[in-house]
Amino acid sequence: MTSSAPPNGSAADPRKDSLIEYPSSFPIKVMGAKAPGLVEAVVELAQRFDPSFDPATVELRDSRGGNYQGVTITITATSRGQLDALYQALTGHPLVKVVL
Repeated sequence: MTSSAPPNGSAADPRKDSLIEYPSSFPIKVMGAKAPGLVEAVVELAQRFDPSFDPATVELRDSRGGNYQGVTITITATSRGQLDALYQALTGHPLVKVVL
């Protein structure tokens, strides 16, 4: 007996390519130099990829030495492509050191 259904979430079944259900709230932590413009740049990029992003939800945390700042944003993730593009934009920014 043959089956046309893909076995256990193979690439033929796009719903199984990700552990994330879309749309969903998706937190992203950005670490960067504590410098003017970091938070604004992160917010601008978040809004570019998620027009419903609310800047009032941004969480900030300074490093122990005060040289770096953690910026946590929570976007509404709608696709893997959206997340990949946002991560690429964030990591490409000169003030950003790490994106998790």
